[in-house]
Amino acid sequence: MNLVLLDWIVIIIYLLISVFIGVFLVKHKNSNITDFFVAGRSLPWWLLGTSIAATWFATDAPLAVTALVRTKGIYSNWLWWYLGTGIIMMVFFYAKNWRRAEILTDAELIELRYSGKSASTLRAFTACFYGIFKNCITLGWVILAMLKFSSVMLGWSAEFALLITLTFALLHTLISGIKGVVILDMFHFTVGTLSTIILAIIILVNIGGPKELSNKILASTDAPPAILDMMPNMSNIGSIEMISFICLIGVLWLGQAQGDGFIVQRLFSAKNEKHAIKASLWFAVAGIVILTWPWIVVGLGSIVLLPISSAPAELIADPELAYPLMIVEVLPAGLKGLLVAAFMAAFMSTVDTHLCWGASYMVNDIYKRFIKKNASDKHYLLISRVSIVLLLILSGIAAWQMDSISNAWIYIIEVMSGVAIIGMLRWYWWRINAWSEITSMISALLLANGLIILNILYDIGLISKVLTNKLSILYQDEYSLIRATLILVISTILSLIVTLITKPVETNHLIKFYKKIQPRGFWSPISNQIKNINNSNEEIKNSWAGFAFGILFLNSTLFSVGHLVIGNYLISFLLLIIGLIFGRFTLVKLEKIFTFKN
Repeated sequence: MNLVLLDWIVIIIYLLISVFIGVFLVKHKNSNITDFFVAGRSLPWWLLGTSIAATWFATDAPLAVTALVRTKGIYSNWLWWYLGTGIIMMVFFYAKNWRRAEILTDAELIELRYSGKSASTLRAFTACFYGIFKNCITLGWVILAMLKFSSVMLGWSAEFALLITLTFALLHTLISGIKGVVILDMFHFTVGTLSTIILAIIILVNIGGPKELSNKILASTDAPPAILDMMPNMSNIGSIEMISFICLIGVLWLGQAQGDGFIVQRLFSAKNEKHAIKASLWFAVAGIVILTWPWIVVGLGSIVLLPISSAPAELIADPELAYPLMIVEVLPAGLKGLLVAAFMAAFMSTVDTHLCWGASYMVNDIYKRFIKKNASDKHYLLISRVSIVLLLILSGIAAWQMDSISNAWIYIIEVMSGVAIIGMLRWYWWRINAWSEITSMISALLLANGLIILNILYDIGLISKVLTNKLSILYQDEYSLIRATLILVISTILSLIVTLITKPVETNHLIKFYKKIQPRGFWSPISNQIKNINNSNEEIKNSWAGFAFGILFLNSTLFSVGHLVIGNYLISFLLLIIGLIFGRFTLVKLEKIFTFKN
């Protein structure tokens, strides 16, 4: 055990504060599932944006980022950073639409946008796909990370550590609903972020500062080539990895453009469209810029303080253990306990969010829609809590099937890439229908699991061994992001073909959707039938300009902090100035969108 009495006192105090917040929030009664899942649509942007970022700060992220830096270098964080472009697109194009829809889940949008049996089928499939399949995989890697963390830091068994943290997260979610989850997320994020920053500062001080950190890393024989590079280049990486990087920043970010399910659930909870948009922007800053670099510093510091030549055997076998081992290496008693508490809190914050989000699908889009349509609010609240427990059990099963956090990340990228473009087009092209989305989801799922399918086809004699081996090359780990891009292209093409050969959505249904959402894009066959609708493209122009400024702002500030922590102070200062300028332009465009009236 690496903790002393003072550490345990800090941990216990932290957990008691969390319990107090949860008990206090019981006063906010959940009278129906709208209160339980979207807090009566009453929450402010700063609380929602922080809650989304807190969900990102689970035990999986620091462990995975530290391992990536230690084994490949800073540039490997593009596996994380690429999402920033998608988030900025969500800020300017989708946040307002989600809030305007006034629904409980993104699956509910399907029957708002489409009609008929195909729409109801798609809604049920989407709820299962996101709420159970994807959600349980996500929770699985979060649980896996907690298992790894507790194996290093705690004297408890991993199973006992999970029992304690999961119990706290479960009880709080069952009692408080989304409002309690969001408020507790604020507390967890504040403590967790400050704790990780303190850890990074102590590491830098122990090594001698940012410049000394850079010098020692560059002199180390254990460091990977070009470890301090923030962008990959062909002189240090192979062609496959460079192509993968281009796929990531050029195409795959589209998978985040609409926002993940747990993100849009927060947007549904916003006071209004303005708060939804501002919450998305604050999430981009907090999640990409603020959280990233303290973890990277730990990864860089581990090269110096825990070099491969003298590292513990468990670290050599699993580089994701570098983060907890650095906590053991550099932190004094008390602070060590605070970091453990922060990790437990981050774990609980992510778990309670995903449990609440997943349960919203199971209740609103499956149980209430298809099983029992007219039950009491009390009954639906009971089913909501039962769903939360079931999801937790399924997530635990998923965790036992995983061995790598980053591999699970990549698998989800592959699966989600196939639905990215069609999911975006449903807002901007009237011709997209339910069959379009069904095709994209099924084809993406089949292609992401193509290796299994190839082996089945070979076993039953439908394809040869030679063909199986040739196609299997694409499913090697080094081709994962290229494979995800191919999945996106193939799924999109198949979906567009299906779109054109199937009937469009009924005109009356599309008119209702258009009146409610007032989307931009290719809607003239519908918009021309509606009087007193402003079809000006001024909002679109401001959105595209804001999107461009937002990307420049986000990346300038991201790399400003990066150059600061490796000792390039002048470059850091110049990038900060550039970032602030583009940040101002971004806010100006947002204000224009806020004042635009349909």
